[in-house]
Amino acid sequence: MNKLLHFFTAEYLIHVQRVQLYVLSLKKIFSRSGQVTQKEQIILFKRLAMMLQAGLPIVTSLEMIAEGVSRAPLSKILRRVIADVSSGHALGLSLRTHDTGFSFFSVSIVSVGEQSGSLPQNLEYLATELQKKRELKKQIIGALLYPIIVIVITLAITLFLVLYIFPKIIPIFLSVTTTLPWSTRFLMWLSNGLMTYGVFIITILFLLVALIILALKLPRPRYTMITALLKMPVVGKLSCYYNLAQLARTLGLLLLSDVPLVRGLGIAAESTSNSVYRKALLSVQEAVSTGKNLAAELQKTPQIFPTLVVQMVQAGETTGNMPDALMYISELYEGEIKDITKNLTTIIEPILMLVMGLIVGFIAISIITPIYGITQNLHP
Repeated sequence: MNKLLHFFTAEYLIHVQRVQLYVLSLKKIFSRSGQVTQKEQIILFKRLAMMLQAGLPIVTSLEMIAEGVSRAPLSKILRRVIADVSSGHALGLSLRTHDTGFSFFSVSIVSVGEQSGSLPQNLEYLATELQKKRELKKQIIGALLYPIIVIVITLAITLFLVLYIFPKIIPIFLSVTTTLPWSTRFLMWLSNGLMTYGVFIITILFLLVALIILALKLPRPRYTMITALLKMPVVGKLSCYYNLAQLARTLGLLLLSDVPLVRGLGIAAESTSNSVYRKALLSVQEAVSTGKNLAAELQKTPQIFPTLVVQMVQAGETTGNMPDALMYISELYEGEIKDITKNLTTIIEPILMLVMGLIVGFIAISIITPIYGITQNLHP
């Protein structure tokens, strides 16, 4: 009896933990509107660096920036940070304490700058790097936006023809005894199915998408999804190059700020949202902390760290110029991303247009062909 009670108690606790994870995921999703956006962070760090370089105290600088802020959430966050700094807390600690939206990487760069006495320079570097990361992300989104718009328009036109135009013509087809083409019969079946079960299908799809989104907030499903994504032909390469560019730039900037390599690897791992790269970097960090070679450890996972990365890191270790080697890797893969996105748009555009034409053409032929057959059978 005690064993049975213990079993049910354990199962209950597991389910409670799962529910808590889902609730935390929902809180994160709906609380982002009250956080500082990346664009606001870039402006904040640029202005703060400029004011500190001009010799203004940090509290005065923050107060001047807060006075020019119009968005309520950002103003509220700045007021809390100002209160913390005024009472003697470090700026980095204050940014880390509140759920402000500042990344672990940004907070670490600020903290390192405070400790080394180079806060203005670090803030300037940070603003520049965040701007580059933002531009890179916008470039990738911009390249994928056009195909998404074309797909949405194609689906909208298809649904309009199938759910609005075609049902008005179906009675005409049913009133004649001629054999309808297979394409017309298929459209009739599709139209009737969507008209009858449309609400049910939409509900199921909505719930399925919601469950997938919530499941991907959990570590194991998210890791599995990202692993599968990295193995895909074009999207996987794009994701790999993006993460390599981001991580190399992050680690390079940390090393330029005199952060030790082991600590820099940990910060870089925590700053990435890609769980595959995070796990790999934490493993590399553990190995490097015991005295092992960084390039040799990266070489163990060639799926996510290509040979070129290993060679450049090895050259950086040999010459003692690791920051420059990492910045070169970042710039190299940023250039590769630009080339891929340009070629992707050039290749996808005609393919999407062809697919769109085939779908609309198929529907048009399915409607016109039986009408033509009916008119041929009419006798004066």
